[in-house]
Amino acid sequence: MAKPAFRTEHSESATRLPLSGNEHESLNWRIGKYRPMDHPFPKSVTSAEKYKRLMELVSPDDTWGIVINADPDAIASAMALKRLFWRKVRKVTIFHINPIERADNLALIRLLRIKLQRIRSMKGRKIKRWAMVDSQPHHYPRFMNHPFDVIIDHHPLGPSPRGTAFFDVKEEYGANATIMTEYIKASKMTPSTRLATALFYGIKTDTDNFVRESSPSDMNAFRYLYPLANMNTIKKIESSEMTRDTLKHFCLAMEKVVFIKDIAYINMEEVTQPDVLVMIADFFMKLAEAEWSVAAGIYEEKLIIILRNAGFRGDAGKTAKRLFGKWGGSAGGHKTAARAEIPLKHLIGETGDRSLPNQMILKELRRLRRVASEGEPPRRRLTQGHPKAAPSNRSSG
Repeated sequence: MAKPAFRTEHSESATRLPLSGNEHESLNWRIGKYRPMDHPFPKSVTSAEKYKRLMELVSPDDTWGIVINADPDAIASAMALKRLFWRKVRKVTIFHINPIERADNLALIRLLRIKLQRIRSMKGRKIKRWAMVDSQPHHYPRFMNHPFDVIIDHHPLGPSPRGTAFFDVKEEYGANATIMTEYIKASKMTPSTRLATALFYGIKTDTDNFVRESSPSDMNAFRYLYPLANMNTIKKIESSEMTRDTLKHFCLAMEKVVFIKDIAYINMEEVTQPDVLVMIADFFMKLAEAEWSVAAGIYEEKLIIILRNAGFRGDAGKTAKRLFGKWGGSAGGHKTAARAEIPLKHLIGETGDRSLPNQMILKELRRLRRVASEGEPPRRRLTQGHPKAAPSNRSSG
């Protein structure tokens, strides 16, 4: 999830649904073994100490489900957690909540033979322990009321989770795969070529080859994984981004792009998958004249807006939150990449006018640039008065 971001913002007082029988069992198990963590581990806790605690949470009779919003970083992180649990639990299944349709992500899964299952609900499954990596429960309304035993993420911290026994969030890291690489190293194991390749690619994509914000820890993990990863596989995955169907979207985007000073804005209208918007937004950042790229479209009755920023001025995550968070959905991300998702019904009401969101976005972008032209300092005009926002997903924003 580069780092989506689409994540839903909820206050600490968000409505909590009653726990089911399995959820009670899971929650009681966690409370019995450890006190629930209201906050992530402090920075003073080492990876070795966290790895030890993680291993103390598992038992041979456990069945685990790892929930992700599938992108390279999330997939690699789930693979690493599954490897850490190998031979220590009965079974581990990786579940993805989003459709996987990008050609390069499909190539990653195919070439590394990664087994994933789609999940829409956690009810009725014979899984007693749940983990979430590269994300947090509040990012997804359907999962926010379900307790997770383990949460490992690098996106901005949201509301405290429910009874989580292991809660590790490192907002300063550019990739969640970096956190998982540190756990792998703490375990004293050497990752297989397959796992090292996935982790290497996860860091590479989520930091955008270290163009996006990252940390020395990301670089250290990258250097550690480099001799262990298969570079030929990496090259094949990266060369699999384009398909004939993808080219159709780019042709349409060329016709629809509108420039508002240094902002390239593309309204793709109805899209078959959100990742189309991610690719379009990334593509138009290659223009010399564009400091910002904004791609918008409607998917499953939601308006999805992807923002990219060259990083010279402003903050994409805070700007997304300021411009679009007030529309009743979720908005946020990082300095150079962000995402907003708003239910369409919040924007068009009973009018049924599906062109209205485009007009609203244009109005906000023009206002943003009008304020800029009046001479307000760039950093202040784009980020003033807004707390650090929620993340953006690389595969989908």
